[in-house]
Amino acid sequence: MRSTRRTTLRTAAAVAGAATVLALPVGSAFADSPAVPGPPVGPPVEAPVAPARAFVTAVKLADGSVAKVYRVGRSHFEADIYAAGAKLDTLVSRGSAASYGQSNGLHVVLQPNGTVTSWLDGVPKPDVRKHGKAESSVRVAMPDGRIAKLVDGPRGKRVVISMPNGNVLGVVDLKRPSAQNDGWTYRLVQDGKRVKFVVIDGKGGGNSWVYDFHGRLIEKYAVDAPGAARGSGSGTASADAAGLGFAVLPAHPAGGARG
Repeated sequence: MRSTRRTTLRTAAAVAGAATVLALPVGSAFADSPAVPGPPVGPPVEAPVAPARAFVTAVKLADGSVAKVYRVGRSHFEADIYAAGAKLDTLVSRGSAASYGQSNGLHVVLQPNGTVTSWLDGVPKPDVRKHGKAESSVRVAMPDGRIAKLVDGPRGKRVVISMPNGNVLGVVDLKRPSAQNDGWTYRLVQDGKRVKFVVIDGKGGGNSWVYDFHGRLIEKYAVDAPGAARGSGSGTASADAAGLGFAVLPAHPAGGARG
């Protein structure tokens, strides 16, 4: 396992009219440096008490990894996914909504009653019945070595950015659509009714990768010279449409894949 170093992310300005709510606190994760405390004003505000998690069971998944299931409250279950002793993800099911996760060909469903179902690509899918509007997620290994968890659910679309060991660096959504870390930019872009996730290599001059919320690489841009880039994929791609802000020459037939 490679060593990690302490990093922070910095958010850009919020996009007007967005109504998505973050699933994770991001203020401290995106700060450049700790704020200097000022004099207290009024009575102190107590932080909310985190719900207690009661362990229910451990379930072996289709690829040999393990889901540890916890009851957090009435009709509220969470499943921590572990592989080789490292925590990879957490699925959350509240009320009547199941939670779906996908990573490297493994599919996992946490049902509202706390039961877990899993299967692998290429294997017949078990009977998984939906309960209300579910939250789904897919994990993508980004070109910078970090992990992006693309989440789509009742609270809208968001991307959780983390290190390979599971340490969360921050979250972007349509309300706070952009973040930077160590020369890389992570951005959500609204393209009509479609939302794209864009990863930009600032150190490499602006090479960019564009993903949909199924985790598929749908566009790729390689910068050839200042102010110009060459896109790859099916047909001619537009970097401006992807929110990258530079012109694109005709696309190469080889390179990034379009789903």
